[in-house]
Amino acid sequence: MTMLTHEQVWSAIDALAQRYGLSTSGLAKKAGLDPTTFNKSKRLSADGHKRWPSMESVSKILDATGATLDSFMALLASRGGYRQGRTMPLIGFAQAGQGGFFDDGGFPVGTGWDEVQFPSLVDDQAYALEVSGDSMLPLYRDGDVVIASPAEPVRRNDRVVVRTTDGEVMAKILKRETAKIVELQSLNPEHPVRTLDRAQVAAMHRIVWARQ
Repeated sequence: MTMLTHEQVWSAIDALAQRYGLSTSGLAKKAGLDPTTFNKSKRLSADGHKRWPSMESVSKILDATGATLDSFMALLASRGGYRQGRTMPLIGFAQAGQGGFFDDGGFPVGTGWDEVQFPSLVDDQAYALEVSGDSMLPLYRDGDVVIASPAEPVRRNDRVVVRTTDGEVMAKILKRETAKIVELQSLNPEHPVRTLDRAQVAAMHRIVWARQ
């Protein structure tokens, strides 16, 4: 597998800004981010360690500019010889709740999955779910594909895919998690906050990317 380099990713962000006639600060502002998010001074820590842009910030600049994931990957390719990554399992949210697609640990299993090609920006256990309906508006529309990663740590305010012991599968925002409850904010503001007993949550995986 060809790994992305730090310089390659930042160079692609610079190129995306230039393509739309923006500075990196202007690109960040257009995406609703802090104007300094992509500044060169933010690419290294004070002790010289490399800082990487978050998946969410990259997703936001694609959404703000209207650029496609394919076009961004082309920019990566032109700045380091990146090649498209592996295929990963893909099913719909409704199918995901029917059983037989996940093991007891919440990892994708079985043979009923379709496949989708996706760049090697996510771990080998990642899987894709195709959105149907409007329950996940305004962030995810019908036909969008969200990529969930079992290997990524889940933190407060992360967008997550949650599967319950009853087989329900949903995309939410994690608002609070204790030893007893999990509090989930709906993506669609018309839907109320969900509070689940911790024992009801079979798996909760962070959404690392969305292909729209």
